Amino acid sequence: MPNLHCNTEFIDDKQIWKLIDNAKEKPVDSSVILGAIKDVENGGTLSIDMVANILECSDPAVEEALFAASKTVKKGIYGNRIVLFAPLYISNYCVNSCSYCGYNCRNNLARKRLTMEEIAQEVRILEDMGHKRLAIEAGEDPTYCPIEYILDAIDTIYHTARSNGVIRRVNVNIAATTVDEYKLLKKAGIGTYVLFQETYHRDTYRRVHPRGPKHDYDWHLLAMDRAMRGGIDDVGLGVLFGLYDYRYELLAMLHHAYHLEDAFGVGPHTVSVPRLKAASGVSLAEYPYLVSDHQLKKVVALLRLALPYTGIIISTRETPQLRGELLELGISQVSGGSRTDVGGYQQGHEDTAQFELGDHRTLDEVIFDLLQRGYLPSFCTACYRQGRTGDRFMQLAKTGQIQNVCHPNALCTLQEYLSDYASPATKELGTKFIEKELAQLTNLRLRHRIQDCLVSIEQGQRDIYW
Repeated sequence: MPNLHCNTEFIDDKQIWKLIDNAKEKPVDSSVILGAIKDVENGGTLSIDMVANILECSDPAVEEALFAASKTVKKGIYGNRIVLFAPLYISNYCVNSCSYCGYNCRNNLARKRLTMEEIAQEVRILEDMGHKRLAIEAGEDPTYCPIEYILDAIDTIYHTARSNGVIRRVNVNIAATTVDEYKLLKKAGIGTYVLFQETYHRDTYRRVHPRGPKHDYDWHLLAMDRAMRGGIDDVGLGVLFGLYDYRYELLAMLHHAYHLEDAFGVGPHTVSVPRLKAASGVSLAEYPYLVSDHQLKKVVALLRLALPYTGIIISTRETPQLRGELLELGISQVSGGSRTDVGGYQQGHEDTAQFELGDHRTLDEVIFDLLQRGYLPSFCTACYRQGRTGDRFMQLAKTGQIQNVCHPNALCTLQEYLSDYASPATKELGTKFIEKELAQLTNLRLRHRIQDCLVSIEQGQRDIYW
């Protein structure tokens, strides 16, 4: 077990730059890279030094092979399923002065913390959209947003129902905290604990976090270690691409993922790839490391090959077109119908949003688009409730057995959505989609089981899952 108070050696600045410099100064032949990519298609994993070499390689054949392999690996592990969720911002009070964030304590914006009734009203609106999985988001403020407030919010969400609407899983994205408080979050029944390191580069980290508890790099970096010690075995990493060199950030995040697997036997359940966006008090002109669309595609493809069994999340920061392209390359979870302002589902206030949105579509429009592209929208939360988390989930994923539960569960949750919330056009398209999916199942016993479940859902039964 690592020393959780001071052991941050798994992010070694010199080692990371050595990987980048070696890839640039002593490039590996393209044939070697192509062989490594082919190995991943056959069930291997892309090594971190090979990731560094691909980042530096300009051979079009390598990039073509990279993108083709990421599509193959993604389809082989996840099939055509895409998990849907929504963020729920409950407080924008914050004591940190993060230079890239609209919630910066120095920004002159209207501060708000939702009451429990206001949270319940936000949840009812999200349930009326069809959402089943939420991610709590809040600024860091020990006075206005203590752990007790977060726990009350979780309890309120789980106990707020609207007709057939109910939130079945709450994920949490809040500030780094203590082992004891992570134990409380686990006891409250959260799904995944998400925390972005923002940037793994120490000097940049200190510069963009000049004030507040988040200024402490080591405390923030070791949050996932403390969360896992607190019993949370599903954690989500993330980098805010654009704060520093994207090559460094990608390699460092991989080191973080490998550290968790080495120390606790299981790596991150998800990784997120948000890009720096304009926000209140934030000018992109001040940031020289902004990541292009093409670079982001390469990042997603490399993550898919380096962490094949880890979910990759893309938010509504990105445009519908780019989100569609990234789905092919490895994205497995997307948000839909999102608002990033506190109370935004009831009455949006764009000037108080944490960042600028790129996708303003409704959830129904997102689902319609997914269906048109051949993806199976999933609201499934069964793994959390069946205890298929942490290393148990990874064991099932690596053997391919997870497909036997994820695909049927996704079809059931899609049928729920079509029955309760879908527009006529989406319902028509979704019904045809389900029929096509069933027709492709060669396991007749499984097909008949799913058909029976779908009939039960059409007759009014809900929350059927394997």
